[in-house]
Amino acid sequence: MADEASGIERPAAGEAPAAGGPRRQRGGGAGGGRRFQSKPKVCQFCVEKSRRIDYKHVDVLRRFLNESGKIRPRRQTGTCARHQRLLAVALKRARQLALLPYVSGSVR
Repeated sequence: MADEASGIERPAAGEAPAAGGPRRQRGGGAGGGRRFQSKPKVCQFCVEKSRRIDYKHVDVLRRFLNESGKIRPRRQTGTCARHQRLLAVALKRARQLALLPYVSGSVR
């Protein structure tokens, strides 16, 4: 079905659009159309059954804090929900015992 006013060929109701038709360009990127896909993150504690989450293992816990001393989220670390909860408890205990800082560096 053709639109007389614009001269554009449009599919009738219920028909699929023609294959190979004009495609819209997104943005002005020079990329090849492929988006960055990161590999799925796997929980370290689920993979290594022997690794335990304990407030006394400061070297392990430090990897789950960012530069300012905040707990890093699951989407960054790749831990599962269960181990993220256990990790948060262990980090908070280590902070209370002054094994880890509440805030690192200057606040400003």
